[in-house]
Order: sequence, then structure tokens, then C-alpha cells
Amino acid sequence: MGGTTDETALGYEQARDELIEVVRRLEAGGTTLEESLALWERGEELAKVCRRWLEGARARLDAALAAPDDDTGADPGRAADKSGS
Repeated sequence: MGGTTDETALGYEQARDELIEVVRRLEAGGTTLEESLALWERGEELAKVCRRWLEGARARLDAALAAPDDDTGADPGRAADKSGS
């Protein structure tokens, strides 16, 4: 996988923003076939980066939801304090 160092250095928001720009340029037209292909390939790379970030976030959420919740029910008064009561 070429370019993985650059891809992993990108945060989700950076990759998403660049992907939006790539799509905008492709939709606007006016590029040569070679430029369009290069943009398309970059867009595919950026989409993969975004997908990996989202899959990682999903895994973290799933793990958090699957973990036993030690705080729930341990101290009923504590939950009331958090709600502002």
C-alpha cells in the first residue's frame, strides 16, 4: 500500500475535508482525463482513511458499550448529583 505514511498521518477531519475538495473539483469538471483520474485515485485513498477512522471509532464505541458499567447502580445518589438534582 503506497502512501500509507501520509494516509495514517491524516486525521479524520483532514481526510474528510480534502475528500470534499476532491469531489468538488471532479464535479466542477474542467480537468483533463489524467487530472480527473489522479483526483479519483486520491479520493479513493481519502475515503479509505475516513473509513478506517470511522471503523476505529465504531470499535471503541462497541467496546465501551460491551464493557460492564461499574458506575451504574453502584451509588444511586451519585447519578442524581450528575443530573443537577
